[in-house]
Formats: sequence, C-alpha cells, structure tokens
Amino acid sequence: MIAVIRGTGSYIPPRVVENEELKNYIETSDTWIRERTGIERRHVVTDDTVASMAAKAGRAALENAGIQAESLELIIVSTTSPTQMIPCNACLVQKELGAVNASCFDLNAACSGFVTAYQTACAYIESGLYQKILVIGSEALSCITDWSDRGTCILFGDGAGAVVLAAEKGKKQESVCGADGSMGDALTLYSGYLSNPFGTPVQEEAVADGRKNAFVRMDGQAIFRFAVRKVPQIIEELLQKNNLQKEEIKYYILHQANTRIVEAVAKRTGQPIGKFPMNVQEYGNTSSASVPILLDELCRGGKVRTGDRLVIAGFGGGLTWAASVVTWR
Repeated sequence: MIAVIRGTGSYIPPRVVENEELKNYIETSDTWIRERTGIERRHVVTDDTVASMAAKAGRAALENAGIQAESLELIIVSTTSPTQMIPCNACLVQKELGAVNASCFDLNAACSGFVTAYQTACAYIESGLYQKILVIGSEALSCITDWSDRGTCILFGDGAGAVVLAAEKGKKQESVCGADGSMGDALTLYSGYLSNPFGTPVQEEAVADGRKNAFVRMDGQAIFRFAVRKVPQIIEELLQKNNLQKEEIKYYILHQANTRIVEAVAKRTGQPIGKFPMNVQEYGNTSSASVPILLDELCRGGKVRTGDRLVIAGFGGGLTWAASVVTWR
C-alpha cells in the first residue's frame, strides 16, 4: 500500500501586518523589505494558538477529503513554535476534532517539518500500521520573533496547513531527507531553560541572556547559501531515485522562505519560474506551515489535477532538508 493525499486544508489568522506597520518597531520600509524578501505582508495570531490553527486546517482537510474525524488513526502536528508542550498539539487537535481513535504526536524539524511529517506518515501507511492519517504544519512564529530585530522580524508569519493521507494500492515513490547538525548555529531558538538547582547558580545576566535567546536567531546569509546549494541537489537526487525527468513535474512546491531563494533554485534547476508557485508575498515565512498552505491554495484553485506530479521540499534549521514526489489522485 502507498499513501495518497485525499484532502487539503489551511487556516490563516485574520490579523494582517503590512510592511509599513513594521516601521512602528524597527527602522525599515516597504520597499526595503520587498526588494530583499519579496514579502508584502504577513498574518499574525491574536486569539489563535498553534493548536487552534492546526485544528481549523485539519477540519478543512477532512471536509475536503470527505472523511470523518473518527476514522483517523494518527495525527501528526509539525511545529517549531508550540503554544504549549504538554499535552502535545496533536492531542489538542484530536480533542477539538473528536478524532477519538487517533494516536497523536508532534514533530519538530523546523522549516522541513511538514515534509518530514508527510514522509513519516507515508512510512506508517506503507508498513500497514495505519490507513488514514492527518498531517498538519502549524506555526505561531510571531510569538517567538524579536520584533526589534530587523534581520528576522520582517520575515515571519503565522498559519497552518494540513493534508489527509489514505492508503491505496500503488507504486511506492522514494523520498529524500537529511541533516547537517554542524551548521546548527545558523538558525537557533532556545527554550529559555537556563539551569537546575544542582549545578551552577543562575546569574542575573544569564537570565537576561536566556530571555533574549528565547527568540529566533538567524544567520540569513548562511541559510541563503545553504538553501540555494542544497535544494537543487535534493531535487536532482529525488528525481533520479524515482526515474523522473524535471519536465515531468507540474510544480515544485518549496518552503516559502523568500522569493530570492525560490528564484535561485528555479534558475539552478533550469526550470521555468512558473513551475515554482509562491505565496510568500502574502504570508511571509510560515516555517513548516508554508508547504501545506501553498498546496491547499493550488488544489482549491483548480491548478492541480489527477495524474499531476509535484515535488514538495522543505529546508531549514538543524540544518535539515526533505523532499518527496507527490502524484495527485
């Protein structure tokens, strides 16, 4: 058996923050942000949480698939910005949806998280352990962003995307994933845990530094160089493993980090930019939510049809990367 996508869904919080509004927090301009990132605005949570957005995206995917929540056997939520740690967000989604028969867990692989969660769900289905799985990427990055740091706060937004996977007969398609922990310092987020009472006492300056580090910190140039080098490589590796040519792929759905990265990948792969859809201008970088949000928009817009082959690819902190071929049914 193989896993096929039976439904997609997404949820975007209604509060919009235009580039111009960021001038209230940092020295910047709409032109400066657009030229460097392609981002025009982002959506941020006000009353929502990671779990509530995940549940709304999950419900939309179930409705799109025509599948009842009670038939789900597993829920996986990918997030780097959990509103709470216990219970996990997948358990909160289970409660909200009434998916009483589903096992649940969260997964964190940064911006590669959704594709990694998708690959995990596929492996469960291919093993015969589960038949129906809900996979969600949900992020409230505005809550872990330092709004005084111009290098990061212009980039991130909030939202959630989901897919319902079901078991069907078919030919398995190979995936690609990997990590390079030696470059982990290029993108960091500390939990805020500083010490315990059995070691060196926490000093006041350590407390202050810990609070500062409880925000996303990123070496933008290092991430850019990594992405434009690695993503074309994993696309080539993925296509070779599946005996596919680049021309056979309808769309390359990449993590929406910024337009410059997507454009550079398109150029290096020798494929037209029209095969690399983007929505980063509207939502900013939503980390592990970006791929499923974009996938849902393409599906609901009638741009994906039966038989179309897609490549989904994530890349980000860890450093991590993951890519899969999706054949639409």
